[in-house]
Amino acid sequence: MCGRFVVANPAAELVGVLQVDQVSDTLPAPSYNIAPTAQAAIVLDSAKTDPPTRRLEPARWGLVPAWAKDPGVGARAFNARAEELEDKPMFRTAFHKRRAIVPATGYYEWKQEADRKVPHYIHPRDDAPLLLAGLYEWWKDAAKADDDPDRWLLSFTILTRDSIGGLGSVHDRMPLFVDPDVADVWLDPGTDNVRDVLDAAIDAAPAVAETLDVRVVSAAVGNTRNDSPALIEPDADDG
Repeated sequence: MCGRFVVANPAAELVGVLQVDQVSDTLPAPSYNIAPTAQAAIVLDSAKTDPPTRRLEPARWGLVPAWAKDPGVGARAFNARAEELEDKPMFRTAFHKRRAIVPATGYYEWKQEADRKVPHYIHPRDDAPLLLAGLYEWWKDAAKADDDPDRWLLSFTILTRDSIGGLGSVHDRMPLFVDPDVADVWLDPGTDNVRDVLDAAIDAAPAVAETLDVRVVSAAVGNTRNDSPALIEPDADDG
């Protein structure tokens, strides 16, 4: 799973490789401890234009489908198993029509040891942006006026798959990493062969995983009120 991640640099700088056409002026500030229900930047291709407009937008972490009665359901949908997307009503429509990429600097995972869970920070060793496969949805708050700018909620989930290589020693699940060469077809809202697109992303993910470093970090990351560069530093008590 992926329950916390880091965007240490301005998101616009992280996604230059994706050739974003439009960058929102309300992106969240850099954060070292992004948790579910918090805001983060996502990349999506809007199908309202031809060709689609690639946008970088702020979104709430935790997918809220259009049919939800309350946005609170998103708190339970911050991750989606890649192998179950077509079986889950929560994610099925977004999988076919609204795929996103979540740019990150790295993410945290907790390893179960004998008497505690130990936090690890996982990130590209060359400091390149880490691209995570996601889905997004728009939810309309019917209680708000049509001209209320907060009537529409943009939300997202991060896809996961079985861990591979050294990452499997930390946790049995990992985010579905997106190779830049797969990014365009993943984002394309017009593709019909979505299963093939997902398979291509899954096949390319191991090569990305091999470029990642893992280190033990302070237990302070477990508290969402903590948010500073110190969270990604090696734990002084480790080893």
